[in-house]
Amino acid sequence: MVPFAGWSLPLHYGQGHLQSHLHTRRRCSLFDVSHMPQTRVYGRDRVRFMESLVVGDIAELKPGQGTLTLLTNERGGIVDDLIVTNTSEDHLYVVSNAGCADKDLAIMRGRAAELQATGSDVHLEVSDNALLALQGPSMARVLQAGLSDDLAKLSFMNSITTTVFGVPGCQVTRCGYTGEDGVEISVPAGRAVELAERLLGVPDVWPAGLAARDSLRLEAGLCLYGNDIDETITPVEAGLLWTLGKRRRTAMDFPGAAVIMAQVKEKPKRKRVGLTSEGPPIRPHTAILGPEGTPVGTVTSGCPSPSLGKNIAMGYVEVAHSRAGTALTVEVRKKQHPALVTKMPFVPTQYYTAK
Repeated sequence: MVPFAGWSLPLHYGQGHLQSHLHTRRRCSLFDVSHMPQTRVYGRDRVRFMESLVVGDIAELKPGQGTLTLLTNERGGIVDDLIVTNTSEDHLYVVSNAGCADKDLAIMRGRAAELQATGSDVHLEVSDNALLALQGPSMARVLQAGLSDDLAKLSFMNSITTTVFGVPGCQVTRCGYTGEDGVEISVPAGRAVELAERLLGVPDVWPAGLAARDSLRLEAGLCLYGNDIDETITPVEAGLLWTLGKRRRTAMDFPGAAVIMAQVKEKPKRKRVGLTSEGPPIRPHTAILGPEGTPVGTVTSGCPSPSLGKNIAMGYVEVAHSRAGTALTVEVRKKQHPALVTKMPFVPTQYYTAK
């Protein structure tokens, strides 16, 4: 167990990190991610409220559809990355990062109060539900046995409220943090253990902890808040420009829009890239050096890839050195080792689209 954002979380279970990671890629694993805050936003002005904080086009979401979006500050920095779902039950469902819980809630409550003072109809409800993530190629077969709904009709980033293995009132969202086909299940806290034990009773399902979660998301090229993105990094620098809705770019009505859209036109000075390397593993804060041996960037995440059998990392480099195939070096323990700018994801993602 390790401390994480005020919680005590498992690093790994009995199988160990390597086997847990590979099992998720080959079959499926269950992650307890109940540390992630879940918030519901109600009221007729809920979309306007949400769009006053994030860069995404929330208004275009169909009932049951969600999106990854970014909460930004007036400097264009990323305050947090969120998943916002337009549920079929007349509210928005927001999942955020545990490490950002206090500041996110303060920002959301502050904005809600401002809008309420001008007559807007919006209010927040912090959920005490647990959150279980079932991830891997066997997920659909395992979960379908406990559902009356047809999972084949549920596409990536879409959500339904249903009964799961006899537990009513579960919100099942086809998403995850591994690059595999998966779901996150928001389940009433009083029945979370029951559901988890039911899922873990299936031989294909192993419990997995933070270590596998981190290496899986890195292979998938997904950012970890606090490492790869933070309040000093913009969506353009992070390669997350796709999160900006087209309508929102035109309206420029989100926090930090002037800074972000200027970077879109003028190009940023640095860019997030993937790296593969030889030698010892690359870890966060490792210096990235250019052809002349001068610093051109810094690693933000890195580990040996269990799936690929080589070192992978992501970090920020000067734009001139950001093209895939660029040869660089990394400095580990005062020694230099070859590194190559590599397209992400390192391992192809398996997100599901209904036919």
